[in-house]
Amino acid sequence: MRIELKTPISAPVERCFDLSRCIDLHVASTHGTGERAIAGITTGLIGPDETVTWKGRHFGLMLTHTSLITVYDRPRHFQDSMLRGVFRSYTHDHYFGPSNGGTLMTDVMEFSAPLALLGRLAEALVLERHMRVFLEHRNAFVKQVAESGE
Repeated sequence: MRIELKTPISAPVERCFDLSRCIDLHVASTHGTGERAIAGITTGLIGPDETVTWKGRHFGLMLTHTSLITVYDRPRHFQDSMLRGVFRSYTHDHYFGPSNGGTLMTDVMEFSAPLALLGRLAEALVLERHMRVFLEHRNAFVKQVAESGE
């Protein structure tokens, strides 16, 4: 499953890039799932070849997900890839480019659920929407903070 989301932000590219890799901002943006960083980089800015393990409630279950920053080209692009978690595969590319005096932030998230046919059914019925809404909410939070100057 592939989700692509474009978010225009009235703030410099470098600011948007750094906010998007800020562990503390991610935690603040996910109050609905109670996500918290429990291992690896647990506060501040995550960088190249660093990991973070998240724990949060999704679909009524406490789940953990460990990601590694596998691509890092500040301030244009970084990628986090799942090392451990409930997905069969998961990568999230974060792209940043200048646009109309601000930044166009583009997220490309690709994931697949385990369990073959049952997993593909889950992707179509619930996971795609859940992941898109999760990403939209996170990006709205990044946009709000970036444009506020906080």
